[in-house]
Amino acid sequence: METVALYPGSFDPITYGHLDIMERATELFDTVIATVAVNKRKEAVFTGDEREQLLRKCLEGKEWAKKVEVEQFTGLLVDFAKKKNAKTLVRGVRQISDFEYEFRMALTNRRLAPEVDTIFLMPNEQLTFISASLVKEVAYWDGDLSSFVPAHVAKALREKFKDK
Repeated sequence: METVALYPGSFDPITYGHLDIMERATELFDTVIATVAVNKRKEAVFTGDEREQLLRKCLEGKEWAKKVEVEQFTGLLVDFAKKKNAKTLVRGVRQISDFEYEFRMALTNRRLAPEVDTIFLMPNEQLTFISASLVKEVAYWDGDLSSFVPAHVAKALREKFKDK
């Protein structure tokens, strides 16, 4: 039986940390669906379509990426998981504060859909400090993004912030 997991995130923007977790997840599951969360209640730098496009470009040419699908979703994650027959949600945790938030979300999701479980993966230790909000701050001030995001993502961020 094929194992399917969702790796949800805003991916605003996609970072090397996200890609590391995604790659690790492909070692555990037959299919990983990178789910680009579109939440109209949150202000994003990139549209859902732009985030999906940036993510797809990040996956080009990577052998492990053959096991990754990319889709946008809006609404409750567990509803999307059921629709995709995914029994597992993959979440990355970098530090204790991430775990506290993710733990609450995992328990909420379990209450909503007991058949969907959550696993936590830690990124490579050299990537634990990277967050999308940090990347956006560096981009806003025109800093060097090369150790945080792929070049095409850095270019897209620079374009977004060029008229700051």
